[in-house]
Amino acid sequence: MEKKKSIIMSLVTGTPIGCLGGLIGLGGAEFRLPVLVGIFKKSTHKSVALNLAVSLVTVISSLAFRLPNAKMNNLLPLLTVIISLICGSMTGAYTGAHFSKRVTEASFKKVILVLLVFIGLLLIVEGFYPIASSEVQNYSTALTVIIGVLFGLVIGFISSLLGVAGGELIIPTLIIVFGVDIKIAGTASLLISLPTIIIGIMKHASNGVYSVREDITHLVIPMGISSVIGSFIGTVLVSYISGPFLKLSLGCILIASAVKLFLKNSQR
Repeated sequence: MEKKKSIIMSLVTGTPIGCLGGLIGLGGAEFRLPVLVGIFKKSTHKSVALNLAVSLVTVISSLAFRLPNAKMNNLLPLLTVIISLICGSMTGAYTGAHFSKRVTEASFKKVILVLLVFIGLLLIVEGFYPIASSEVQNYSTALTVIIGVLFGLVIGFISSLLGVAGGELIIPTLIIVFGVDIKIAGTASLLISLPTIIIGIMKHASNGVYSVREDITHLVIPMGISSVIGSFIGTVLVSYISGPFLKLSLGCILIASAVKLFLKNSQR
């Protein structure tokens, strides 16, 4: 894809994807991955790495928007949980990026397909059974650390494999496992995602995935900027659209697009 066309397509596709993410409270990276493979014709390995770089832009901007309004006295009691999840997810992200390098393109596509279908099913389930804030779990410090690290390993591994921030997994974990209030979970999720994404990017960079400068200047940066704009639009529109219906619809769309794209590529 020529440079000028790549920039335009990055801006055009990034905004609606960011809008979808803003509507459901995520970064939209799950929907961005099929676009990178299908429209931009990037290999699955490169698409995941580029997706992770765009996720970094969206997470940093989201933190810039949310932290000034966040109440630190709500986050401080969660410090042990946050640090435990970060430690586990950073290790998982490093392992996931290393794993992606070792598998063939065909096998990696199958792994990505399974994970995207899983995320789609998770959205559908949440559409039928919206996650509500539960009672705070009073685990001991040692048990909190163990649970946090274990869940973090899984989250970081999947995050690195898909190139996503991992909010679709972190937020349910914080709410269901640790009983964190849903409003606080969103900010905590961003704090947990940031170091995880950085570790994944560093590992992918060491694999030479970001060696083409045009991928950063003509795809990652414009798509990141348009994703931030779209995310803002999504947060404005969220009060006008039914959350459960939206998750059901987007879950079905994600599964259908992932199956169509990756099965089609595998047959080729």
